[in-house]
Amino acid sequence: MARNLTILTAAELDIIEAYDWYEGRELGLGAEFLRCIDASLNLIQRHPNTYQIVHETYRRATIRRFPYVVFYEFNEQEIIIYAVFHCSQDPEKWRSRLQ
Repeated sequence: MARNLTILTAAELDIIEAYDWYEGRELGLGAEFLRCIDASLNLIQRHPNTYQIVHETYRRATIRRFPYVVFYEFNEQEIIIYAVFHCSQDPEKWRSRLQ
C-alpha cells in the first residue's frame, strides 16, 4: 500500500537550511545532501516500520553520510515528516517540535 508522504513546513525549512550550509562549504555538497534525504524518504515511504520508535509514536531515520535524522510518524494512509535535525542539536528541540 502506498502512503502519502507529507513533509511539514518546519521540516522543509530544516532541509533548506542544511542544504544552504553544505552548499556554502563545498559546491555540490548540498545537492549530495538532498540526494541522501531523498533516499531516506523513499526508504521511509516503502518501509515505514524499518526505524525504531524513539518518542511516543515518532520514529527516527538516519541519513546516510550526513549527521542528520528524520523524525516521522505514520498511519495506514499517510507518513508525516516532522523534522530533519542535525544529531548534535539539543534533544529538547526536536521533542518540542513533535508535541
